[in-house]
Order: sequence, then C-alpha cells, then structure tokens
Amino acid sequence: MSKVKYYYDAETLSYRKVQKRKRNTFRKITVFFIASALFGFLFFNLASQFYESPQARKLKRENEFLKLSLAQSQEDVSDLAKVIKNVEERDNSIYRIYFDAAPIADEQRQSGFGGVNRYKDYEGFDSSEKVIGLKESVDKLKKRVAIQSKSLDEIEELAKSKEELLVSIPAIQPVRNKDLTRMASGYGYRTDPFNKTRKFHYGMDFTAPRGTPVFATGDGVIARADANSAGYGNHIRIDHGFGYVSLYAHLRATNPYNVRVGQRVKRGDIIGYVGSTGRSQAPHLHYEVFKDTERINPINFYYGNLTPEEFNLLLKASQQENISLD
Repeated sequence: MSKVKYYYDAETLSYRKVQKRKRNTFRKITVFFIASALFGFLFFNLASQFYESPQARKLKRENEFLKLSLAQSQEDVSDLAKVIKNVEERDNSIYRIYFDAAPIADEQRQSGFGGVNRYKDYEGFDSSEKVIGLKESVDKLKKRVAIQSKSLDEIEELAKSKEELLVSIPAIQPVRNKDLTRMASGYGYRTDPFNKTRKFHYGMDFTAPRGTPVFATGDGVIARADANSAGYGNHIRIDHGFGYVSLYAHLRATNPYNVRVGQRVKRGDIIGYVGSTGRSQAPHLHYEVFKDTERINPINFYYGNLTPEEFNLLLKASQQENISLD
C-alpha cells in the first residue's frame, strides 16, 4: 500500500493531500531508465578495458595464428623464389645456350601484371599490405614457373635430336652422397690451405674416405690417367666431346685407376678411387668441368642424380667461403 503524502496549505490553515501527476511519474521513470542505460554502458566499457570476453580471446588467438601463418608463408615464398631463380640461371647459362636457344630475359621472367587492380578485394584491412605483397609474389612465381615450364618443353624438343650430347654432358655427382664425409669446398674464392691466401678455387672438393669409388659423370673417352700435372697428383681426364672435359684429381697412391687411356666409359662407371696425392691436405676428390677449355662451375651439372632438396643442400655448402683442401 503506497504512502499518502500531505502538505500544509497556509491559506486554509489545513493539511491537504498531495495529488500525484502522471506526467511527473513518466518523467521520473524516463530519467531512471536513461540513467541506468548510461551507467550500464559506462560499466561495460570500463570492464572491457580489463577483461576479455571468451569471443574476444578466441578472435585474438585466431588473429595471432593468421599473422604467424602469413609470416611463414612469406618465408616459404622467399625460399621458392631462390630455387626458381637458380633453375632460371641454369636454364639460361647452360641448357638454352648448349641447345642453341636464346636465353630468356629477366624482364620477361619477372614482369608483373599490368592493367586492372588484381588485389582490390584484399584492400581495407589491417594486414592488407602484407597480404597483397604475398599474393603478388605468389602470382609472379606462378608466371615464372609457367615460363620456365615452357622453356623446358622447348629444351626437351631440342634434346630429342641431341641425345648423344645429353649422355655426354657431365651430369652427375662424381662421388655418391652416401660415401661423402662432407662437401668441403666449392667453386669460387677460397682460402688456400698451404699459404693461407685468398685465391680462386676452380673446382669442387668432395671429402670421402681413401679408396671411395669415383664415377664418370658422363659418357666419353679417357684422355689422361697420370700424375703429370702440377698439384693434381694422380688424376683422370675424360673427354666427353662437344667441348666438355671433366677432371678427377688427388686419386689414391696405389692402384688409383680403374680405366686406361683411350678407353670409352659410360656415365656412372667407376674410373678411380679417392686419395690424397699431389697438393692435398686430406683424402678428397677435386673435381673440375671444362667447356671449350674454360673452367666452369660444376654445381650446374648435378641434375642427373640429385633431388631438389639434395641439390639445395649442396648449393648452400658450395657457396660457403672456407678453406679448400688443395
């Protein structure tokens, strides 16, 4: 039961009942609800500064995961770009030249996409710049792979008429991976192990136990098998024809050769054994490739027996500027 309120009327000198007006009541209710809503809004904003809802925490975790995935994808794309770059260089500097095909210009291989904005749907977000950059890199890689694939198709057609050349090119590693202790030194400037000066190393050094088999890297004829070249010790040279010669140095002292001069050999035949004769500090095979009497980097000729992963590991090891063994 609601309380009845009175007020003193000075004119009648009596107490009169207070009459409630609906307008005042409505005004009070409205003020109450507005105040309550304002308080609730302020309380929610204040609480959200210190406490995260389960939904907010879930979204935050998903956002962190997406950022991590984006960063990892960028690294993967960068690694793939390095691999395709190496394939392109080999394609231009070896395969296309040797098959009398003009090299493909870098501008053509790495050109972008003109005209319409291909990435409009990715704009307007916090990570738009990174996502668009990644998408653009992937699209360029796709284009480079398509161009390279077309180039290899062209090379394949040229190769059909040059089968003899293909079997003659020194195209495998001269020492099996399972027999290697390590790839000691590659083609390029290295520190000389005897006088400690920096000089150009014209081949690749494969460290392996004494007596490890050495394989012919391409079909050809044994041109030399002797120790009459300064520094090489017991060594073999194979004339593959087409201007190619491969050299295998520092073979073992006793029974170093499994072939004789003038003998025809096939790729994969055992021709000798690892040793440390000549100017050598430890048992290893020093391997060189010549094209038209000029020494060239042997790393470009291991497509015959290495997987892409094995080739990448060998490439990284060969590029380290360390101390050679000869």
